[in-house]
Amino acid sequence: MAFRPLLPTTVRWRPMEGDGLEHLTIAPIDNAGAAVIRAAGIIIGGRGGTPYGVSYRIDCSAGWAVLSFSVETTDGCRLALISDGKGHWRTEDGVALPQFDGCIDIDLHGSPFTNSLPIRRLEMTPQDGTAKLSMLYIPFDTFEPVRDGQHYTCIVPGKLYRYAAEDRDFTVDLPVDEDGLVIDYPIYFRRVTV
Repeated sequence: MAFRPLLPTTVRWRPMEGDGLEHLTIAPIDNAGAAVIRAAGIIIGGRGGTPYGVSYRIDCSAGWAVLSFSVETTDGCRLALISDGKGHWRTEDGVALPQFDGCIDIDLHGSPFTNSLPIRRLEMTPQDGTAKLSMLYIPFDTFEPVRDGQHYTCIVPGKLYRYAAEDRDFTVDLPVDEDGLVIDYPIYFRRVTV
């Protein structure tokens, strides 16, 4: 096992350009008798000259598969979806979203934390090659989820993973801590001391 068992943890990241901050608290919890990993965060930042303030909550299974998430802006826009942990999504009202079948992980637009979800879930080694994943991507300008292809490769188990976008020429190596949480996201985010 490349990562230690998760303890209650608080981390923060700053964007490398412009103003902003992400504050995350993550911990294992007991949710009606089921072991769940709960991540709760607040992000303030901006992109393209548009500022945003967003709060989010993500619940994962003990194996780090996303079970539900909610994300809300300070001006009241909200999105909340539920998954069976196997890539089948529905709205809070129970409406199935088959266009996202196979998306086990989510990617929040302004958060380096969500890159940690597939890293922890897969616990890859260099011998595993590259994992080609479909992510449920949530942009902060519209909150309209889209399917996004992403590739992850383990470079050094428990320490360094390569992320590559499927639809464009973008690759970055992500160092992680002993919890599997991204430390720095080169050119975009850097961890700060809490």
